[in-house]
Amino acid sequence: MNLTLTNMFNDKRSKKIIFLSHCILNQNSISDGTADFPGTNNEVLKLLIRSDAGIVQMPCPELLCLGLDRGNIHGSESPIVVENSRIRKLLSSAASVKKIKDLVNHLIVQMDEYKKNGFEISGIVGINRSPSCGVDTTSMNNKEVAGEGVFIKALREEMEKRNINTKIIGIKALETKKAITEIEKILIIKE
Repeated sequence: MNLTLTNMFNDKRSKKIIFLSHCILNQNSISDGTADFPGTNNEVLKLLIRSDAGIVQMPCPELLCLGLDRGNIHGSESPIVVENSRIRKLLSSAASVKKIKDLVNHLIVQMDEYKKNGFEISGIVGINRSPSCGVDTTSMNNKEVAGEGVFIKALREEMEKRNINTKIIGIKALETKKAITEIEKILIIKE
């Protein structure tokens, strides 16, 4: 039996999806000394729940490429941008580049499936200053600089190749009000 797209998914689902950097929902995954919340960014999570969007937690490339300690058990003793710059260099190894490509490809498969079936990908939310998931800023050469993290850059490039057009925004965890304002711009929120 061949069903058309118009006959599928006509239940209560919103058909609206948002992709989030892993650490927005799981602060336990980030490098030592950088957690801003005990577990999750509760205010951002409350906003996402009100939006009725399906939440896709993207994989943490740093955790999956470098481990929880990021290869430096004393990482928290360095300034954040110094440690992030070290992490960014490690993410350029051949093994990390391959792993990041694989992670990006898994996300692209999901995005393609949602788009093919008439779902709206409302956006992607990254974390500015991150060496992997920064959108507007990243860490490089021991500074926070304009530019993308290595994972977001690879994801954006692959999305462009596949003609997947969706907004990619960057937030900072401790700038909660600004983060909520930016996320609200890409979501329709029920009051």
